[in-house]
Amino acid sequence: MTSDARERMIRSAAYLFRERGYSGTAFSDVIKHSGAPRGSIYHHFPGGKEQLAEEAVRYAGDYLGAGVRAAMRDDDPVAAVHAFLGWWRRVLVKSDFRAGCPIAAVTVESGTVEPRLTEAAASAFRRWQEALAAGLLSAGATNARAGRLATMIVAAVEGATVMCRAQRSLNPLDDVIAELEELITSACER
Repeated sequence: MTSDARERMIRSAAYLFRERGYSGTAFSDVIKHSGAPRGSIYHHFPGGKEQLAEEAVRYAGDYLGAGVRAAMRDDDPVAAVHAFLGWWRRVLVKSDFRAGCPIAAVTVESGTVEPRLTEAAASAFRRWQEALAAGLLSAGATNARAGRLATMIVAAVEGATVMCRAQRSLNPLDDVIAELEELITSACER
């Protein structure tokens, strides 16, 4: 029961939440997907499914947040948003429009899960917003505009991802990219 098994289970839970949601993902699914030993899930997650889900949400938030922060370092927020949306494009296409955001999946079910899961999701979204806002600030946006635009980017991407899945098309994502480009360019004019 190594930490490698624990990490595999966290990554597997995040992956499975993308396609099946929180309620649709059982411990047995995580064990099968991760290849972890059967008894290890209770050893590593004595708090049960909620503990595993909380850690999977944090993992997903950190994973995407790191990508956003790395993309924003180039002082080109339009390119950074393209990179962020490009990642979502690949997820949607590779999964044949079955996968979405594991954080959103847990959030949607927040009325039926522990409040700490809702807080973990809120924290992940906040970190993305902060990374985007910091990049927008360094590119010339005002403090207030950077924060609002960062919120708009996260909300638009999450909404577009859901619409892409429903329509089995990348058109909503393409529309969001085009509009966000204009907003970002306008906000960052020096």
